[in-house]
Amino acid sequence: MIRPVGILLVDDEKDFAVGLARLLGRKYPDERIKAVHSGTDALSELEREHYGLMLTDLNMPGMDGVELLGKAKAAHPDLSVVMLSAYGTVSTAVDALKIGAYDFLTKPVEPEDLFQVVQRGLERSSLLRDNARLQEMVDTYCGPNELVGDSIAIRRLKDGAAAVAESDYTVLIRGESGTGKELVARTIHKLSKRRNKPMLSVNCPAIPDQLLESELFGHVKGAFTGANRDRKGIFVSANGGTLLLDEIGDVSPGIQTKLLRALQDGEIRPVGASKPVSVDVRILASTNQPLEDKIKDHSFREDLYYRLNVLSLTVPALRERKEDIVILAHHFLETACVEMGVAPKTLSPEAVACLTAKQWQGNVRELQNFIRRLAVFSSAEAIELGHIRLVEGLNGSSGEEEKGVAPYKDAKEKVVDDFTRTYVEELLSRVQGNVSEAARQSGLSRVALQKILKRLGVEASSFK
Repeated sequence: MIRPVGILLVDDEKDFAVGLARLLGRKYPDERIKAVHSGTDALSELEREHYGLMLTDLNMPGMDGVELLGKAKAAHPDLSVVMLSAYGTVSTAVDALKIGAYDFLTKPVEPEDLFQVVQRGLERSSLLRDNARLQEMVDTYCGPNELVGDSIAIRRLKDGAAAVAESDYTVLIRGESGTGKELVARTIHKLSKRRNKPMLSVNCPAIPDQLLESELFGHVKGAFTGANRDRKGIFVSANGGTLLLDEIGDVSPGIQTKLLRALQDGEIRPVGASKPVSVDVRILASTNQPLEDKIKDHSFREDLYYRLNVLSLTVPALRERKEDIVILAHHFLETACVEMGVAPKTLSPEAVACLTAKQWQGNVRELQNFIRRLAVFSSAEAIELGHIRLVEGLNGSSGEEEKGVAPYKDAKEKVVDDFTRTYVEELLSRVQGNVSEAARQSGLSRVALQKILKRLGVEASSFK
């Protein structure tokens, strides 16, 4: 879906400019099209209104097309400029492209050639504008706490993290695998008064039970075979700071008992030690398991559960915050390009629509890994739908093996419709069903937006 970007026509031949505007108006009825007749008027119009595409004559009295191109691009770097000339030569076209023109057309202009160039220019301008808007959102919503997104669900989570950070109470962070529970824990620490002290994390199920006690509480020399020296555990190392007990639901009953004592008394006893050690640690715990069910089957201590569950946050699954997929994808792509040391890449509108429509069973972690693969396997500046299909094929994740592959046109229409529905519903929710305001914020004309709502069967009144 290409959003209107605005077309500015510049030609000192008034009849030609008006005729061109009329021709393009019939082809692109949703576009705002304006014709002016000098370079000076064009610069003034660009200051008054936003335009994504400008078609200008090369030879004009006063300020010619070359001078206009230079000044317009200096003030509006994202403007796509198409040069027109009745004296078209290969060298003239090359010179125009060298100084920043997007394309070149020779007068008299054939309508078919004009429409092809304008269509490409509109697509480029729309993509540049969307990328700029999304980059602004990435910069806004990828702040120091690193919780990326602006959905209602993620905003509630950010507010919750900020609220619990004010205290030293224990926090239980719940959510599916891959939703970002550890990121939430680090956000709480960064916003807390302990931010200048260490934050340490231990992945409880990743450490064998016989070693986990020593990892948590430390040991004294000679406590067991191989204990050749004293070792302070993670509780002592995190003293004054924060400790995340990741996947707490998987620890054994024996370790649960010792953790309960540490939470109750603020003391830990290293393995083999005769005296306890006082510690000042803020405990955060995370789990993807229903601890209430584990209490019922006696695999998790009820008293430990209540010690951990003083405060609680639930991290939403990605399917509950689908409007954040676009921001996350751009953020992960930007990060991947930096990590790889390559030039920045962009996502085409079709690629964005496809990513938004996909089901991410592995949540944010799966999306991040997929974007990393796209960055690796796409050598182009813009990532297209074909690159996504390539990565899906390499990963064996297209999910079409048994059902058969849908025709390209049908598949594309589906992902575009899914993206459009998600976009307009979130937009209407924000503006409380005000169609005029929704059109203004989206860059669509009111008529175009109403057509979309009618096609998708979306009632604006239901969002009031």
